[in-house]
Amino acid sequence: MENIVEVAVKSGKFPTLVKAVQAAGLVDALSSPGPFTVFAPTEEAFKSLPPGALDGLLSDTQKLGNVLKYHVVSGKYNSGDVLSGLKKSKSLNVPTLQGEQIKISSVGLIKKYLRINQANIVSTDIQASNGVIHVIDKVIIPAKL
Repeated sequence: MENIVEVAVKSGKFPTLVKAVQAAGLVDALSSPGPFTVFAPTEEAFKSLPPGALDGLLSDTQKLGNVLKYHVVSGKYNSGDVLSGLKKSKSLNVPTLQGEQIKISSVGLIKKYLRINQANIVSTDIQASNGVIHVIDKVIIPAKL
């Protein structure tokens, strides 16, 4: 089984994320044993950033690295594990590799779906040898860049 970076590259669904991970010098870190949970923004999520924001991040590797690390948590959290944890509380705050916490919550009365801050998880549990990828519909930005 491939690691997180190899899964992202092979899928062909995350070209901007892969380019950003390479530009920020995070390929080795996300290829290490982990385990990690990655919240991977869709291509549409990157396109919905304000004009010039992505180019600005790509030209500032420190800020780019902070934004990308804000999308990664230590440990492997499959969606079922998270939903089970949310039965005990309405939300979970989880520390990211960037240092700040993200808020994971469950939304919906009949069909439950998960949110990370203000981003919806649109696809879950893409398995890798060193963790799991969940696809989100927005790029989440840490408070401190």
